[in-house]
Amino acid sequence: MPAALVAMNYVEHVQRAGGVAVLIPPDPVLVDDPGRVLDRLDGLLLVGGVDVGAGEYGEEPHPLAETPVPLRDAVESALAREAMDRGLPLLGICRGVQVINVAAGGTLVQHLPDVLGSDEHRRRVGEFAGNEHDVDIEPGSRAMEAAGASPHRVVSHHHQAVGEVGDGLRVTARAVGDGLPEAVEGDGDGWLLGVQWHPEADPGSGVIAALVGAARGRRREGVDRGEGDDPSTLAAHRDERG
Repeated sequence: MPAALVAMNYVEHVQRAGGVAVLIPPDPVLVDDPGRVLDRLDGLLLVGGVDVGAGEYGEEPHPLAETPVPLRDAVESALAREAMDRGLPLLGICRGVQVINVAAGGTLVQHLPDVLGSDEHRRRVGEFAGNEHDVDIEPGSRAMEAAGASPHRVVSHHHQAVGEVGDGLRVTARAVGDGLPEAVEGDGDGWLLGVQWHPEADPGSGVIAALVGAARGRRREGVDRGEGDDPSTLAAHRDERG
């Protein structure tokens, strides 16, 4: 049966960092009114999944493109754009970074072997083991703050990637060797980061924890401004545990 699912390793990273993970199923209402759910969140995480439909960035689909899920594309694009407009802490992982880039007006490379001449970023289909490689990260960037080191060893599993970079975004990490964009982030004040690799598959990664930290900071700023803390709110945040 059709299902709205999220892998538990994403959830566990959020929880270990002190956040509460709330799953947002695709909902047609959110296409036109993403604020209906974002009003109740301190941060947004867009996870991996099937290819973004090529029509989202004005292209015809590649013959090897996966079958898109139009409702998911529309909902996640709306959520990403609204989060960017609000300055809501936003992290995209694999498909998530692609959604962010497309939502900002960018494009995707639809099949990397056509460009790279190899399956370097998805050597073994269906598993992370065997898909490790290094990325170079820009010093002082949010990607560096989150990942903690450069070069940084990552695991990947994708055949599409960021193409033309969207408005308000810049590339801050690239794959060692082929130079493929591996991270983009916003050039504004809001906390925005997208990574092409899979930090949820690395128990020692601090990338998802960095999102939770940014969400916690935003929550505290709201309390400092006297906005209060509605106990009925569904929030991607939990008070720091002693």
